[in-house]
Amino acid sequence: MIILQALVFIVSAPFLSGLITKIKNNLRMRQGESILQPYYNLAKLSLKSEVLSETTSWIFKITPYILLASSLAGALLIPLFIYPAPLRGIGDFLALIFIFSLGRFFLSLAALDAGSSFGGMGSSREMFISSLVEPALCMVVFSIFLQFGSTDISVFCGAHQITAASLIGAVALFLICLAECARIPVDNQETHLELTMVQEAMILEYSGMRLAFIELAAYIKQMVFFFLIAQLIFPISLPAKGNFIGLLFWGLWYSGRIFIVALITALVEVSLAKMRLFRVVDYLGFAFLLGIIAVICAVIGV
Repeated sequence: MIILQALVFIVSAPFLSGLITKIKNNLRMRQGESILQPYYNLAKLSLKSEVLSETTSWIFKITPYILLASSLAGALLIPLFIYPAPLRGIGDFLALIFIFSLGRFFLSLAALDAGSSFGGMGSSREMFISSLVEPALCMVVFSIFLQFGSTDISVFCGAHQITAASLIGAVALFLICLAECARIPVDNQETHLELTMVQEAMILEYSGMRLAFIELAAYIKQMVFFFLIAQLIFPISLPAKGNFIGLLFWGLWYSGRIFIVALITALVEVSLAKMRLFRVVDYLGFAFLLGIIAVICAVIGV
């Protein structure tokens, strides 16, 4: 089960990123790249040789592996097919936050380790953003705990009642997801401009297989957040055994709700421009406020 779920995330996560890019190009009335372009990029990077700076140490070399391992560990805390998560016994939603923070910490260290001015700039910006993301994310987790009585992700990954607390918490989680996954309006994955880079600045010194691991880790992390958002807004449970028609509709709706989150993400990125760095405080402050409102709604039972 652990290997199967890990393979599902590794295989399907790049497709989700390609789907968002394809939707954005269609909304802009452009042909754009293929929906399978992330797979082509990973294959191309894995075949290229690497160039390492003379100033790098072991931190720079092992960071891609730690980043990919942390993303996969977080993915294994998710009950992807409604069954209990493969690694349910070792962590919950709070553990997921800290696991992702581990990857972010090492990536920031690696960017500083390369000795590049761009890396230092990206690391400082990433730490600034993460200091605002984590309090808002903890408020969302607290609202889930008050509503479901546990921070275990498996608890709310079945059919449950849709409440104001879960809806507001899902909106806050979506705003946090855009920041965590380096998407507009917080960051822009499609630029290498000095004044706007955050994520791209930290990985600018990477190449070859290590860069492919970093890209794959980002795809998996994004898919984890999309799943959590979809499960809060569109709860679903496994149909009865032997009901093949029900199982078919379950599979379609299971994938469709992820598509809806991807569609909303594409609409937001097309509609908005990247904000200035210090405006991110207001943006994530609003997400924190939504988290507080979700907590209040959970306390009063609405």
